Amino acid sequence: MDVKVISTNRKAKFEYQILQVFEAGLVLKGTEIKSIREGQVSLQESYIRTDGKQAWLVGAHIAPYEHASAYQHEPDRERKLLLNKSEISELWDAVRIKGMTIIPIRMYLKQGKAKLEIGLAKGKKLYDKRESIKKRDVEREENRRGRG
Repeated sequence: MDVKVISTNRKAKFEYQILQVFEAGLVLKGTEIKSIREGQVSLQESYIRTDGKQAWLVGAHIAPYEHASAYQHEPDRERKLLLNKSEISELWDAVRIKGMTIIPIRMYLKQGKAKLEIGLAKGKKLYDKRESIKKRDVEREENRRGRG
């Protein structure tokens, strides 16, 4: 399958421990999908909100499409996510009962349709973040030695 990654939330894996991953479709307007195809998306500071029946992407910025006329979309509006009923209830229970968070990991195009990879996550403690930094630095040093 041809998958073209549009935007990645790089801080997500640093700030959170991702326990489960879901793929969700997005309900978009015409100018939004055109902006997404041009890569004009930012997932920083965005999150997923659910009420047990529906799920929304909140805080994601899709820039206005340059070549559009009068009918522009609102860049920071909430966008409905397309998930199965069982997936939404699983996410809802995890957030409500276990105190977890739902975060967007990356947005990509799959067979011409915009998809969002979302993760059920638990916030990392400060010492976990330090451990991640240490591991990343060790891997970087090993790569430098291997090339040199």
